[in-house]
Amino acid sequence: MEHISQIVARLPEFGLDAMLITSPSGERYALGFHGEGMLLVTRTGARYTTDGRYIEAAQEQITGAEVALATTGNSHLAQAKAYIEANGLHNVGFESAHLTVDAHRRYAQELPCILTPAQSLLDGLRAAKDSEELEIMGRAQQVTDAAFRAILSFIRPGMTEREIAARLVYELLSRGGEKISFDPIVAAGPNGSRPHAVPGDLVVDTGMFITMDFGCKVNGYCSDMTRTVALGQPTEEMETVYTTVLEAQKAGIRAARAGVPGKEIDQAARKVIEEAGYGANFTHSFGHGLGLDIHEAPGAGSTENTVLPAGAVISAEPGIYLPGRFGVRIEDVLILKEGGCEDITRSPKDLIVL
Repeated sequence: MEHISQIVARLPEFGLDAMLITSPSGERYALGFHGEGMLLVTRTGARYTTDGRYIEAAQEQITGAEVALATTGNSHLAQAKAYIEANGLHNVGFESAHLTVDAHRRYAQELPCILTPAQSLLDGLRAAKDSEELEIMGRAQQVTDAAFRAILSFIRPGMTEREIAARLVYELLSRGGEKISFDPIVAAGPNGSRPHAVPGDLVVDTGMFITMDFGCKVNGYCSDMTRTVALGQPTEEMETVYTTVLEAQKAGIRAARAGVPGKEIDQAARKVIEEAGYGANFTHSFGHGLGLDIHEAPGAGSTENTVLPAGAVISAEPGIYLPGRFGVRIEDVLILKEGGCEDITRSPKDLIVL
C-alpha cells in the first residue's frame, strides 16, 4: 500500500516541485515501506534511497518509486542533490514537524533548492484514512481486544503493575501485533490518578482500580485502548466515577461525526463530567488522531477548531483523576463518517470486577 499519487496530486496546491520525506511514518505512508531512507516525490515521479540493510526488501516491495542504494561514497544527500539538479526542482517541501534543526541546516547547505515547510500536506492526506488503512486498523484493534480478554484472566492480587504491563506486551505480540504502539500504561490504586503513569513495583490488591492503556501495530498502523477494571468490590464513589466517565464517553461518541470541529466532540463529553462535579479532574482532551503514529492529526480537544474529515480515526478517552486516590479512563477508537461514527473497539465497557 502506497500513496505516492495522492502526494503528487497535492504538490501544485502547495506550490511545490517535490516533497522530501524522511520520517518513519511519512515514509511508510508514501511507500508502504520503511527502511530508514530518503524519499523525493516530484510531479512526475519519485526516487527512494536506502542502505544495504534494507535494499533487497525495498526492491522487492516498493512499486511506486525508483529505488537506489545509498552508500558511504554515494550518500542519501548526494543522491538527492543529483536528482534535484537533474530534474530542475526549485521548491521542495519537507516534514517540518520531524526534521531537526541540525538536519535542516545540513539539507539547506547540501541541496540546491528552496526548502519549504510542508507538514500540512502529509497531515491533511493522512487525516482521512482510505478503506485499506481502515481495514488494517480494524485488525489491529481486534488484536488489542483479544489481549484485553486474555489479561483479565491473568491479573491476581500480589502482582505488580510492571508484571501486568509485561504480560500485555506478550499478549499483543503473540496474537498478531508486529510491535506495540507505545509502552503500556498500567496504573493501580493511587497511581491511577496519573493519566500517563509508568508501570512500577506497586503491588495490586483488592479494593483497587487498575487502569490499562495499550495497543499494537499491524502493518505499521496503531491500535489504542484503555480499560479500567476493579480488583475486588469497588466503593460507591468508585462506581459513581466510573459511571460518569462511561456516560461522558458515550456522549462524546454520539457527537462524533465528520464535518464538525474536534472541540464539539470534546465538549459533549466534558459537559457530562462537569455536571457531575468532576470538571477539574478531567485534565486532557477527549481524543487524538491515530494511524501510523499513535498521536497524529486530527484531534478532538477543547481547543481543536479543525473540521474533522470522513475517514478520520480518533480515540474516545475521557477520564476522571482524583489525586492520590484513584482514576478512571475508558478508551475506544472511532472511525468518523458522515452523520456519525463507527466504534471499532469491541471490548465491554461496563465495569468489570475481577
